[in-house]
Amino acid sequence: MKTRTIKVGISNDVISAAFDEATAFLEREATTRGFGVEYERVPPQPGNVATATALDGYDAFLVSSVVVDASSVRGLERLAVVARWGVGFDRIDVPALTAADVALANTPNSVRVPVAEAVITLIYALAKNLFFLDRATRGGRWRFDLPKPARDIDGKVLGSLGCGNIGRELFRRVRSLGFTRLLACDPMLDSKSAGELGIELVALEELCRESDFLCVLTPLNEQTRGLIGAPQLASMKPTSFVINTARGGIVDERALVDALRSGTIAGAGIDVFEREPPPKDHPYFSLENVIVSPHALAWTENSVSGNTTEACANIVSLLVDGEPRFVVNRDVLERPKFRAKLARLRG
Repeated sequence: MKTRTIKVGISNDVISAAFDEATAFLEREATTRGFGVEYERVPPQPGNVATATALDGYDAFLVSSVVVDASSVRGLERLAVVARWGVGFDRIDVPALTAADVALANTPNSVRVPVAEAVITLIYALAKNLFFLDRATRGGRWRFDLPKPARDIDGKVLGSLGCGNIGRELFRRVRSLGFTRLLACDPMLDSKSAGELGIELVALEELCRESDFLCVLTPLNEQTRGLIGAPQLASMKPTSFVINTARGGIVDERALVDALRSGTIAGAGIDVFEREPPPKDHPYFSLENVIVSPHALAWTENSVSGNTTEACANIVSLLVDGEPRFVVNRDVLERPKFRAKLARLRG
């Protein structure tokens, strides 16, 4: 059955390479499967918050970091899906979308391997003092003039706060690295599944106390905001490291800075910040025992391409086929007004 034309708005913060790939994907799908497609860049939004006026003319909105809140979807009749270019959706008001009969889709498969590899990169960089050694060598120092030796991975304990797609991929990849224990804290994981993955399911207190490398791999929400704070950091080993590639707000930045300055923990690898981009005088930047990255360690060729095609495939599968792929707010699928939108789009 030939459907009517679907119109896709692409947020201005989606990079050019992704925009080009997205439009090419949509055109190929339209040609192959017999539907019409229109697309355009959505202009920059005031305060980086999408307005209902901007979104009212689209069936789908492909978004990277623009905020979509209750005001963004208030009174909309046409918009059926917000397709997130990425996996995290802390900038999107999910209950508001559901109430407005708008589905939210994300791209969990595309970031799984890149983020897992990013965590492993930081584990090795921290353990081997990589950035300190680089600076020391450039400054004319040699190995006998260094304050401390590097550490080995072998015999250490790896812990993950969160064990979803990315956490499971991480554990699969590190099994041969010599860790003596693999720990995870995740209320959504049951002991049977943990056993099948070869990991120990523990409470947050044990995770912090036992981990030599504590990796943050959980979504940011009201339950996880500030979950790693001063008490949790104080319970960690003085030789341990915190690695955050999830969201900045999960780790209390002030508490982490204090722990790093006082030697409560040995160091940290940070790819995400509470405020992005961070201020130029952020305390992390003055600390020798922190490795920082601009939320880009998992920004690889494969992840850019994968996020783009997966986000567009979500749009096509939902609007053209009526079969959702990675829909976050699945309750919306049975709402009469949402189903009416799909029926209209499917002709």
